[in-house]
Amino acid sequence: MKILVVVAHPRTDSLTSSMTKRFTEGLIEAGHEYEIADLYAEGFNPLLYPQDEPDWNNPSKAYSDEVLREMDRIRASDALAFIFPIWWYSVPAILKGYFARVWNYGFAYGPAKLPVQKIRWIALVGETQAKFEKREYHLLVQQHLNVGLAGYTGVQDSNVHFMYNTIGEFAEGQQEKNEAHFAALLNEAYRIGHTF
Repeated sequence: MKILVVVAHPRTDSLTSSMTKRFTEGLIEAGHEYEIADLYAEGFNPLLYPQDEPDWNNPSKAYSDEVLREMDRIRASDALAFIFPIWWYSVPAILKGYFARVWNYGFAYGPAKLPVQKIRWIALVGETQAKFEKREYHLLVQQHLNVGLAGYTGVQDSNVHFMYNTIGEFAEGQQEKNEAHFAALLNEAYRIGHTF
């Protein structure tokens, strides 16, 4: 299987980048192929201009070259994986712009559905699981990603993997516990890739 791995974080030395590395190592071990789409590194423009605005009267609308390139990357893949931090209880703005521009009418919804078999979402959450789930933010994110995005575009095999406490809320002086926690998160990213 070929997986397009879409990454949304401005720093290459981030935990998001480390998660991506471990996830793709798992993919390789399982015999999959992959391509990285690093939205920040590639300078993806998340702003939606009229050329990429949906036209419900024209399912064959010619979108911008940037959007057509991204659509081709998706067509060349069997599945998608998204790796990103949760900011303000949602995806980063650059990723929201990616959906608005690339998952467009006539390609991902309307007369056509997204041409992939499954989607995996690896969401890095700064808070602990207890704090995040206290106000049911996990349900909000799952509904948005699994139903509002994947389901709406025809992908039924969609699953969100939350990586909690990515800032490391441990008592001072518990460096070993911190290191073990981050190692466990990276091992989980590998497992998700290996069982893709």
